[in-house]
Amino acid sequence: MSEKLLVIGESRDGSLRNVTFEAIATAKKINADGEIIGLICGNENLQEQAQEMVYHGADRVITVKHDNLKTYTSEGYGQAVMAVISEESPTGVIMGHTAVGKDLTPKIASKLETGLISDATDIEMKDGKAIFTRPIYSGKAFEKKMITSGITFATIRPNNISALERDESRSGDITSKDMDISDIRTVIKEVIRKASEGVDLSEAKVIVAGGRGVKSEDGFKPLQELADVLGGAVGASRGACDAEYCDYSLQIGQTGKVVTPDLYIAVGISGAIQHLAGMSNSKVIVAINKDAEANIFNIADYGIVGDLFEVVPLLIEEIKKIK
Repeated sequence: MSEKLLVIGESRDGSLRNVTFEAIATAKKINADGEIIGLICGNENLQEQAQEMVYHGADRVITVKHDNLKTYTSEGYGQAVMAVISEESPTGVIMGHTAVGKDLTPKIASKLETGLISDATDIEMKDGKAIFTRPIYSGKAFEKKMITSGITFATIRPNNISALERDESRSGDITSKDMDISDIRTVIKEVIRKASEGVDLSEAKVIVAGGRGVKSEDGFKPLQELADVLGGAVGASRGACDAEYCDYSLQIGQTGKVVTPDLYIAVGISGAIQHLAGMSNSKVIVAINKDAEANIFNIADYGIVGDLFEVVPLLIEEIKKIK
């Protein structure tokens, strides 16, 4: 009997997050000859989301629709996931290392009495076993872990493992599972988003981040324009957040979000170790700072020494010409 891997999908505002497709690709790498089962919970657009999981590589998808799954709670989603795991008996479970993933997966692992490899950034196969690479010590070192027995349970960091190409010729069964989602101790009455509209910071391919050097809330406006031109998102250092130049929802670093975009533009950021912990694994790092001795230049692939208020508008102008 072939092995089965379960991929727990995650949606936001009725659409699947890209990390779901990356999780499917991870499952495919682990279980190339087996079955990849997708799971999506919620109460809207489930059929469309399930179809997208198929297009991105899932062999079949299970949907669980219930009013108590309208917004995420660990009790509600936990009941749905545990019921599917009990019925399907997968040999592995993969999910994105997101706010939801970080909350849900440890609780599932505890109920299953199994281990969990969290925040994996790479995976390789050796002698039929999956070896996961994950950062430790705030990204200053990496460790490799392997599940030697029992279920393979892991979360993957967004933007590190490439998703499979979307292929509408792929087909797979989509089934709806009815279940009673009850005993919900937490009820979400309202969700108030402080994050800026547009590209999701944790999944953005391009991030323009500002530090104390932007000097004010208005100083973030040219950064937002640069991010818009590049199709990216705006982030910030803790220093900028503490100075009330922007909301803490934009904070990147050891006590904020950990991001790994294709391009990270650090504007007016000195490069404190706490900030580097959240972005040092970005594929290409560009630093803009008038202090040539700023620590950020030590990890940057490209550096521009100059006044950000002169450099950023010039960058915007040149990028617009290219586009």
